[in-house]
Amino acid sequence: MKRAIDRIDTGPRFREADALRLNRMFQGSDTHEMLEVLLRDKLAGDIAVVSSFGAESAVLLHLVGRIDPATPVLFLETGKHFPETLAYRDQLTERLGLTDLRNLKPDPATLADKDESGLRWSYDPDGCCEIRKVIPLANALGAFDASITGRKAFQSSTRAKLPRFEIDTSDAMGRLKINPLIDWAPEDLAAYVEEHHLPAHPLVAQGYPSIGCSPCTHKVAEGEDARSGRWKGWDKTECGIHVPGSEDGELPPGYDPAF
Repeated sequence: MKRAIDRIDTGPRFREADALRLNRMFQGSDTHEMLEVLLRDKLAGDIAVVSSFGAESAVLLHLVGRIDPATPVLFLETGKHFPETLAYRDQLTERLGLTDLRNLKPDPATLADKDESGLRWSYDPDGCCEIRKVIPLANALGAFDASITGRKAFQSSTRAKLPRFEIDTSDAMGRLKINPLIDWAPEDLAAYVEEHHLPAHPLVAQGYPSIGCSPCTHKVAEGEDARSGRWKGWDKTECGIHVPGSEDGELPPGYDPAF
């Protein structure tokens, strides 16, 4: 497995074999212990947390903050968030003592060219996500060897079989993607929140179990999939930042490796 070192390296940082090895290494291990090894020992090189500051974000951010509050936290400031989400972001950041929050915004020139009206979400949600989420995140993650996500298997059928460690196929350099909470059940999250007295996102109590940008997030009826309120009425289940890229490693349009 390659470590982050001061030399030019044109090969992949990680390969599928590395992800398989890490999954075997940490199989059955405690989530906190696994994160401690990754963050303190830099087993996966330079790591950033990607957080939506959504309904279940407090758990992962608390786990990370207890180990290393200086871990970079990347938040996609799309310009379309609920005001409650932005307030919750600020509340959690202060409460958990996170010292490196990075608000990633879409390029103003790209917005002016491709979404001047700000209504692209209403007729092309994939294109809107590409401009406001996928490209800004791809540019920011170019500086990291691995990213940590808050995905859980119970959230949707597309996440049901995800491993703890996988290769981010949208990145030609073989960045590692880590899903520490993938095997956590809703009961585990609730127990952790109660134990550590973590504040809830204010929209959860209003019927929003999964929270993204305000135009594309709706309330969810009892018994429905937790993410069924996202992009309601569209054949779309992910914003694009967690969708596998092409097999030849093609980068997202607009990606700038020198960003």
